[in-house]
Parts: sequence; structure tokens; C-alpha cells
Amino acid sequence: MAEFTMPSLGADMDEGTLQEWLVQPGDLVHKGDPVAVVETAKSAIEVECFATGRMGELLVEPGTTVPVGTPLALIEPTAEGAGRPGKAEEEPPVRPAPAPVSAPAPVSPTPVSAPTAGHDGGHIEAGPLVRHLAEQTGVDLEAVRGSGPGGRLTRTDVERAAVATTAAGQARVRATPLARRLAAELDIDLATVTGTGRDSTVRAADVREAAPGPAAPPPRHVAAPTPPAHPPEDRTAAMRQAIAALMTRANRDIPHYYLSTTIDMAPAMDWLHEHNRRSPVTERILPAALLLKAAALAAREVPALNGFWADDHFTAGEGVHLGVAVSLRGGGLVAPALHDADALGLRELMTGLKDLVARARTGRLRSSEVSDPTITVTNLGDQGVEAVFGVIYPPQVALVGFGRVVDRPCAVDGLLGVRPVVTATLSADHRATDGATGAHYLMAVDHLLQNPEQL
Repeated sequence: MAEFTMPSLGADMDEGTLQEWLVQPGDLVHKGDPVAVVETAKSAIEVECFATGRMGELLVEPGTTVPVGTPLALIEPTAEGAGRPGKAEEEPPVRPAPAPVSAPAPVSPTPVSAPTAGHDGGHIEAGPLVRHLAEQTGVDLEAVRGSGPGGRLTRTDVERAAVATTAAGQARVRATPLARRLAAELDIDLATVTGTGRDSTVRAADVREAAPGPAAPPPRHVAAPTPPAHPPEDRTAAMRQAIAALMTRANRDIPHYYLSTTIDMAPAMDWLHEHNRRSPVTERILPAALLLKAAALAAREVPALNGFWADDHFTAGEGVHLGVAVSLRGGGLVAPALHDADALGLRELMTGLKDLVARARTGRLRSSEVSDPTITVTNLGDQGVEAVFGVIYPPQVALVGFGRVVDRPCAVDGLLGVRPVVTATLSADHRATDGATGAHYLMAVDHLLQNPEQL
């Protein structure tokens, strides 16, 4: 039995709030599946499962804030393809057995008129959390067959019964418990909500988005624990405080050195204009994609800047996972990763960038995207900034900055002309590299942008 714990989603995270479970006990999950939503000081993040198995007991209720490392749930190890021979003792008793049994296995529990097996004609075997969930969803526990040991009722039984007893005419909808509670409070028909969870499951965020008017927070009069609905100014202040604390520590502990260079963007912009002229609107590329791809390829060429400083030594990253600084609409900043950015084509990178920015601003980032960037890029060109010297995000050892592409007079082949240029900067950790390595990196970026067909 493995423990699924509150993960560390960044060097500045000490605790997190479990906002919503995306799975139920008994669900089969695979490595990489999102299983919960955790709220940090910066944003709400989908936390992915670290192993394949079957979800056991959920140890923490939504709305609870716990330190990093606290067990949130138990995961029962199981072979791929549940139900294979030799694993019968790990399966719930209700699953079909090889030999005939006196009662059929209940695939979809349905209401009955009298107590069923496991209730002993009176006492119902169910824990307090299951009873509480039944009250919230309007499920009569007397009418539900328990699938746990000795006929004990589980959360899964109640959830399935809630779906089975949905009002006549309403479509059968997969939804998390919190989503159902919010839908009832906001008077929203779940059948009209598009689910974005696994198997199109409706999540609380989907219900809030479907609510009329501005984004509706969970109603204050809900008695059960719900994720805290912080006012925007409170969330922004908390994020600013978290960022300030991390950057203060980074400035104090990391011996930064800074380099900059001016790069002639004429070849890259000419190539980009020609590419976009021949491409449909949906496949056109922004200059930012060229800069990000050049930064990623240069990091592959100079691996000493692509990795982490921890325990007094440098560890190279496994792949180039490019952290992209994204400003949030309500204020604040996150830097999720474009995984294996050096291996992406420009169109794939552009699509991935749009998706990452959209999900960052709607609170749908995944834990793997915020926990493993190997080098970060900040591009403030669209804000009119011509140069940016950033602070390294630990435990990374480098941060690349790009400013606005501007027309400047410059000499080319002995002739003075006006050409588009961009200022590229590098902030690097002197414990891991020195100025010569940093200069090599910026030269690699420059070379790639002079030969955009290589991107």
C-alpha cells in the first residue's frame, strides 16, 4: 500500500490546500493521471498520480490545508488490467467470481424497496464520510447495496446511487462530489455542463465556469467543507508574498552573473513572414515561438545551463523542459514547463505554448508542468520592454530573457542600415558555470536565429 502525499509544486511551496478529488476509492489510476486539484499560493494545479494502482482510502477532505509530504490517500498496487487471475484478493467482493454466487454482482446499484444484504435488516455499515456524502447527494442508504467487506457501504456506492437516482429526464452525468454539490447550490443542470475531467467527468471548475454572470465562487452557505474562495486581492497578495520570499532567498543564496547580447533578427523575421504568408491562420507562428525554440536548442547544446543545483552539486536535466513565465490576469506569475521543447517542431511548440498559457490563466496546470522545468525563459517583449535581467528560479541554474524586437540602425557588411534586433540576456548561477559558458550559450542562440530553417 503506497501513500499519495501532498507534493512540492515549487521551491516556494510549504503547504497546499486540497481543493477537489478527481477520483474515488476503487478507481483504477495510471501513472500521470490527474487525481486531485491542489491550491497553492500561486494557482490551482492538477496533481498527477505517481504510480499505477487502485485508489484506496481518501485521507484528506476537500478544503483542508496540509504541509507538503502529508499523506492524502492510499494507493493499492495492482497489475495492469485489473481483474487478472491471482489478484482476486485485492478486488472488491462485488466483482464477479469464477463460481456462481447466490446474488448477482451489482454493476450499477439501483434503489430497492427493502434493506439488502449487508444491512442486517437494520444497521447500515457506513462510515461518517459516506453518511455525510449521502446526505449531500440525497441518497437513501437503505436502498443501496454495499460493495465493501461485509456489505459495508463505500463512497463509490453512494456516488453510483446518486447518478442512478437522478431526476427523470436528466442525462446520466459523470461528476465529482464537489461538482454535484456546487451544481445543486447554483441551480445548474449538470447535463448542460461540459466536463473537462477524465472520461469527460464534470469538475467543480466546470460548474463555476457554467454559472451565469462573473465566475461564481462556491456559495458561502454550503455547510460541508469546500475549497476556500479567496477574494482576488487576497490571492494576488498571497502570490506576491510567495514570489517575493522565493526571489529574496534566490538573490541571497545564488551568486548570479549576468550577460547580454543584441541579436540581428532580420533573417528570422524574413523567414517568419514568408512562412506565415503561405500558412493558414491557425498555423501561423509568433516571433516568441522562434525565440523559445532557439533557447531550447541552445540549452541542449550547452547542457551545463540546463539542470539543477542541489546538495552542493549540479545535476543535468533529463531533457530540455523549458519553463515559460506567464503573467496571470489577476496579477502574479507562474512558469510552467514546455516538456522536451528542443524536440518540438515550431507548430507543435506554438500550439503547446497557447495551451499552456490558457491553462495557466484558468488554474488547470498539472503538477508535472510546475515541478520540473530545467531552464526558464521570460519574454517581456509584448509589454514593450527591451531588456530583462531576471532572478534565477531555484533549483535551476539559469534564466533567459528576451525583450521586444525593435528596429535599430546597425552596420552590416560595412553598410549602415535599419534592421530588427532583440536583446537577449542570461542570468546564471556562478556555482555551476562561469561567464565563458554563458557566452557560449548566447552565441548558440544568436547562431540559431541567424539560421531559422534549423529551428
